[in-house]
Amino acid sequence: MKIPALALGLALVATLPLRAEPDPNWLDHDRDRPMAPVIDPGTASTNEQPGRPPSDAIVLFDGTDTSAWAAEDGSPTKWVVHDGAFECVPGSGYSHTRRCFGDCQLHVEWASPNPPHGESQGRGNSGVFFGFDRYEVQVLDSYQSKTYADGAAAAIYGQYPPLANAMRPPGVWEVYDIIWTAPRFDDAGKLLHKARITVLHNGVLVQNNVELTGPTGWINRLPYEAHPYRTPIALQDHHNPVRFRNIWVRELGNPRKPEYRLADALLDSYAGTYGKGHNVFVITRLPDGLLNLHFSDRDLVLHAESPTKFYALSTDVQAEFVTSGATKQIQVTVGEDELHPMTGDRE
Repeated sequence: MKIPALALGLALVATLPLRAEPDPNWLDHDRDRPMAPVIDPGTASTNEQPGRPPSDAIVLFDGTDTSAWAAEDGSPTKWVVHDGAFECVPGSGYSHTRRCFGDCQLHVEWASPNPPHGESQGRGNSGVFFGFDRYEVQVLDSYQSKTYADGAAAAIYGQYPPLANAMRPPGVWEVYDIIWTAPRFDDAGKLLHKARITVLHNGVLVQNNVELTGPTGWINRLPYEAHPYRTPIALQDHHNPVRFRNIWVRELGNPRKPEYRLADALLDSYAGTYGKGHNVFVITRLPDGLLNLHFSDRDLVLHAESPTKFYALSTDVQAEFVTSGATKQIQVTVGEDELHPMTGDRE
């Protein structure tokens, strides 16, 4: 039975641990067991000054540089930097991280407009999304403002109201620390483990490892659909000029090499048949920014390491696209072996 290419990639993340457990390879109190890596934990933020991220964090916004973010089509984000903040431009669309993340710790600070405008869901509305726009932690000005409970600030939108309203006044910086546990799917795309989220709002626990019923939605409870383990993080454009600062993330577990979500137009340009006769590579598009490599009756899901380099999860297969004028070529290796033809021109 031939397993669909996308399922091959999903199968590998199905076995990733959801919770830490004692490692059976080490004795209790084993003197030879390596110590945890030493990091600088950084500093706390104040309203006037953002804190310093931990030394092992991946900084997504430092007050000046937006290169880690893209618009929905993969082009540079249309959001602007204003007084050290990453500000939503109403109507410009979501901003997504170019890099993809699975289980992680996300720190994000945000401030609603001051003076406030609008009421309920029209007042300082945005959101922090995981799973490429599937799962939302609500951002909203809920300071002395009424709305439905599962749409308030720090709610898991449409599913779980926050355990407490820890809001500060409009214009004052709010702090979210979010622990994201991605859902797992088996090789047929069947759900094995649901997504989980923990949220601290201004240091107050407001979501305690809650289990999501599926993607968060406005009208209906949507069922889970299989998707990659690692996906971009997004900030929502809800037509309010909400500001963000000091955004950083720490990948949990043992992350492999970095993975990026490339622009659809670039991925489309790689699709095609390379080589001739028996030595042929066929590249096709898959959902969620992935490519499929077909050769010798085999299918492998390719994940982007850079705009030109890709890798598979199931085997040490690496592919690199090389463009020379109007000609596009692909170079493929398995382990240290070069597949022939090492370079195939696209037909």
